Amino acid sequence: MSEDTENEQPEEEQTADNVEPEQTPADEEDDAVPQEGADEPLMGPEASDDELELLQGGDGLAELQDVIADLNDKLLRAVAETENVRRRAQRDKEDASKYAIQSFAAEMVSVADNLGRALDSVDSTTRDSDEAVDNLCTGVEMTQRELLNTFERVGIKLIEAEGQRFDHNLHEAMFEMEDPDKPTGTVVQVIQAGYTIRDRLLRPAKVGVSKGGPKAAPEDAAQPPESDATTDESEGAAKAYEAPNQTGSQLDEEL
Repeated sequence: MSEDTENEQPEEEQTADNVEPEQTPADEEDDAVPQEGADEPLMGPEASDDELELLQGGDGLAELQDVIADLNDKLLRAVAETENVRRRAQRDKEDASKYAIQSFAAEMVSVADNLGRALDSVDSTTRDSDEAVDNLCTGVEMTQRELLNTFERVGIKLIEAEGQRFDHNLHEAMFEMEDPDKPTGTVVQVIQAGYTIRDRLLRPAKVGVSKGGPKAAPEDAAQPPESDATTDESEGAAKAYEAPNQTGSQLDEEL
């Protein structure tokens, strides 16, 4: 009898474990109330009234589009300005590299001038009669030629002025010379050679300019067209050249 009682007790306990607890009215009321903020859109805690108005209605959308357009315009301008600054910096860097030797070159062209003066000081008769002088002049000529070749390699070029039309960008007029056979404003004599370094003027050529001849053609005077017409000086005909603004000096009208 006692054994049957002991076997029945576990079955009663198992049945009690499977029975779910009944919900109280308070629990059912809690389940029926939705959680606060479950279906509301997420808004930042710092959202202002103006931002809320922009998100509501057509007027707010139009204002927002205007703001976007304004910001886009400012962005494009900033990008363009940055690109301009980059290009200017690149150009300055290239110029610094191209013209780094400009001051040194301005001093070296004086050496070429002195070599030319040394050769001009010896006439052909002296060279023919004295072998030592001739050998010395030959050495000076070789040195001058090598110096000019070096100038060419680094971008320094001699200005070919004689016979060319006067150009105030390259020439400095020192005097006028009467020459009816050459067009007015033609370079007839070079007193000091001029040089350019790449696309810049290193030193203007000091020259003498013709006057009294036929009027110079508008083209380059290196190949002037043949003309028998003369300039009427009594009527004050315009000169074929003009005084330089920066380099050179103003030509004396009385010469």
